[in-house]
Amino acid sequence: MAMNEDFRYQFIPPIHLLSDFVESIGMFYNPSDHAKEVMIVPDGRIDLFFSQSASEPFHITLVGLETFPEQRSILPHTHTFVISFKPLAVEYILRTSITNLLNTATLLPNDFWNFTPDDFSDFDHFQTKATQKITELLPKVIDDRKRLLFELIYQSNGEMSIKELSEKVAWSCRQINRYFNQQFGLSLKAFCTILRFRASLEHIAQGKLFPELNFTDQNHFIKEIKKFSGVAPGELSKNQNDRFILLSVLKQQ
Repeated sequence: MAMNEDFRYQFIPPIHLLSDFVESIGMFYNPSDHAKEVMIVPDGRIDLFFSQSASEPFHITLVGLETFPEQRSILPHTHTFVISFKPLAVEYILRTSITNLLNTATLLPNDFWNFTPDDFSDFDHFQTKATQKITELLPKVIDDRKRLLFELIYQSNGEMSIKELSEKVAWSCRQINRYFNQQFGLSLKAFCTILRFRASLEHIAQGKLFPELNFTDQNHFIKEIKKFSGVAPGELSKNQNDRFILLSVLKQQ
């Protein structure tokens, strides 16, 4: 677990059986008497948050995909557990559409998936229960085109062209984009651009402040980083006060 006196966090990868659907299971805790200011950046994940604090009752929130950075405050004495899903989970695990959740969130019933406040006293207990529940929800049949599509998108860090993806999965560009817009509220190209930014974060976490991926030039790279993080690569790398939680987590890996 990474921590300082003001903030603690821990994220673990899922078991292999869930790797097509879940990116990580984690927790963060603000034990201090003041709010923790953080910057949330687009990362291609759909997050299911379970939170409670000294000032707010226990609540469960589903957050859709995000396309721009947003500053948020983690309230004092807030304890949050989170399951971060990959897009394939929207249809096969959550069994819904998140089109109307682009850049926003919705509250879910407090007994969602039969979780209770008692399940959040211990991270090991939470991640075990979450793993069991998601395993129970695994579908018997998955569209092989969709599984392969996301496999190729992630393997290429979003750099494979839509035309090439279409040819490799035997699914037309038009149908793929219809699927993305109907399920997630954005195009395949927009999602791939977010994944390329996410991959660049991993490089920036290693101190690499020049393009490692297929950007046109340094100016294009800086423009994209600013678009999705709000700051230039150099400032992002400094990550003062662990403001960019995702970058802090990547630096721990």
